[in-house]
Amino acid sequence: MEANIRVALVVAEFNSEITSRMLTQALKRLGQLRIVTTYVCKVPGSFDMPLIVQALLEKEDVDAVVTLGAIVKGETGHDKVIASALAKQLSELSVRHRKPVALGVSGPSMTWEQALARAEEYANRSVDSAVKMVRVHKEVMKRMGNAVYPLVIE
Repeated sequence: MEANIRVALVVAEFNSEITSRMLTQALKRLGQLRIVTTYVCKVPGSFDMPLIVQALLEKEDVDAVVTLGAIVKGETGHDKVIASALAKQLSELSVRHRKPVALGVSGPSMTWEQALARAEEYANRSVDSAVKMVRVHKEVMKRMGNAVYPLVIE
């Protein structure tokens, strides 16, 4: 295991046929990367994630949070409202706590079939993003003290 990176997962139970696939794939990907999974928290829906994400970001044994959910297009624009509010909240939490939060929530405007077909891809990309951001953040913080400009970190 890569002891330097600890990731928590927050998974929406709404659209569980999709999100359970996402969770299985995220755990598989974290295992492949040899990353420690510290918490797996299930919430009713994607809109409900920020409260739990905030609690996890406050924990010392969490370096990043990966969110997994599926916001499927309905007959109204509700999916767009939910996705927009969620993305804004998660972004603000990430900046406030100075820890990455990966947005692994499919949608808006996705059909059920599209979300189901992309479940594993969204999970993989979210895990990869969180892990890379932790590594980049640690490297930036390490190098900033004695930087020679321009400082390029990939």
